[in-house]
Amino acid sequence: MAVRRSGTDNRWGIGALGADGGLCQTAASTHINKDHRMAELHPQLAQDCLTLGRFSLCHLLLMRDAHYPWFILVPDRDDIREIHELSVADQQQLLRESVGLSRALERAFTPDKLNIAALGNLVPQLHLHHIVRYDTDPAWPAPVWGRLPAIPYDDYGLIQVIEKLRGALGDEFSFALDLP
Repeated sequence: MAVRRSGTDNRWGIGALGADGGLCQTAASTHINKDHRMAELHPQLAQDCLTLGRFSLCHLLLMRDAHYPWFILVPDRDDIREIHELSVADQQQLLRESVGLSRALERAFTPDKLNIAALGNLVPQLHLHHIVRYDTDPAWPAPVWGRLPAIPYDDYGLIQVIEKLRGALGDEFSFALDLP
């Protein structure tokens, strides 16, 4: 497997290496919801995150900051800013997916604390942060937002985080990336 920044848009691509050593597939910032309509990912999320895959409602993103294992659930619904704007069924599904992700993160990373938040002050698209925290992390015990400049993952670190998560997630999650 290889990891690289793609061309000019600063997104990450992950996939199997081709015969020429080039990457075979990349992550995209546009997603398809259950109704096959396109739900556009907010440009800030597309810039700051790698799309790992999806649950039945939400896309799962990884923040490109190696200081913390920082994951974001984004419901694949157009023009939703707040949880209460989702249908009741989608609200319940968001909670199921958040709880499932939280349990997986606890199994995979054994955090001292798991921070879960939906702020949306700068990015209006509904998204739910799940941040693995340790009492040894560089922002502890303060919030992580704006505390330190992001440090991009190197290839090895990114693969390690993804593999830990893959080992902890159940069958309800579908990786968008072809990982070995």
